Amino acid sequence: MESLLAYDPLCDAPRMTARSPEELDALEDIRQLKYRYFRMLDLKRWDDFADTLAHDVVAEYGTHALSRPLVFESRDALVGFMRKALTPAITSVHFAHHPEITVTGSAAEGTWAFEDTVIVSAARCLIRGAGYYRDSYRRDDDGRWRIARTSYERIYESMISLDDVPSFEFLSHMWSEPPAKGA
Repeated sequence: MESLLAYDPLCDAPRMTARSPEELDALEDIRQLKYRYFRMLDLKRWDDFADTLAHDVVAEYGTHALSRPLVFESRDALVGFMRKALTPAITSVHFAHHPEITVTGSAAEGTWAFEDTVIVSAARCLIRGAGYYRDSYRRDDDGRWRIARTSYERIYESMISLDDVPSFEFLSHMWSEPPAKGA
């Protein structure tokens, strides 16, 4: 086992450190928190989305397409914006992976790779992108981890008009009415 943990000068990698059961629990709680953040966002479950955020969360979201990032300085401001911007007419899906998380007591920092797809049927466009989130977390008085600060840096963002893909057909999404029988 020592050979797996030893310093390798060719990789310039430090020795792995042992983690306490409490730190392992915190790491898993934070991973689940970030996954839940994206799942609640995509499912538009706004009360559950709000519960992933500290009451005084600071969020900075920006894209190359915008001249400046959107900045929110409270849970109510952020959730209110998302509720208004991501109506049932907009379908989104986000995936987060490759977390790098450091826990220090009741605080933590994390970086996540992410990919997202947004379909805006009314505008006949599909947006895809990827980047890296940078988050700060804290364990609140109720013992639950929440996102205290979040931002991302885009690697890319692309958009295609659905009119340019004549075969594209949106067969269904969670908020659509099923087609009439025989239609």
